[in-house]
Amino acid sequence: MIKRVLVLCTGNSCRSQMAEALINHDLGERWQAFSAGTQPAGYVHPLALKALAEAGIVHEGESKSVEQFYGQDFDVVITVCDDAAENCPVWLGKGKRVHIGFPDPAKVEGTDEEKWRAFVQTRDAIRERVCGYLAGLE
Repeated sequence: MIKRVLVLCTGNSCRSQMAEALINHDLGERWQAFSAGTQPAGYVHPLALKALAEAGIVHEGESKSVEQFYGQDFDVVITVCDDAAENCPVWLGKGKRVHIGFPDPAKVEGTDEEKWRAFVQTRDAIRERVCGYLAGLE
């Protein structure tokens, strides 16, 4: 049976979107991932989509509110916001709650290259830490 995971952050435009796409791509035979935010940005960041595409993943996500998942059961709920810089969403529904935080790549200032590198590093860190965590639960 496929397990369900919900990935939460604030804007649902970068980190949680990348996590959703990476989990569904890498672990799709065992996990079905969804993502949402407490204050949805209304778009998926173009550099997040570009970083996923570079890894061979086409993601057609949309920025969603956590409210649309209320009442649904998940095996695991993962928050990916940066504790120090943001308030992480609280999930009151069913599912084991885990925090695996990452700095927001959209807040990186600097050259286009530095911004791009932040998205690639975040993508790779999410793949390693979040996908690695879920793979270890099986």
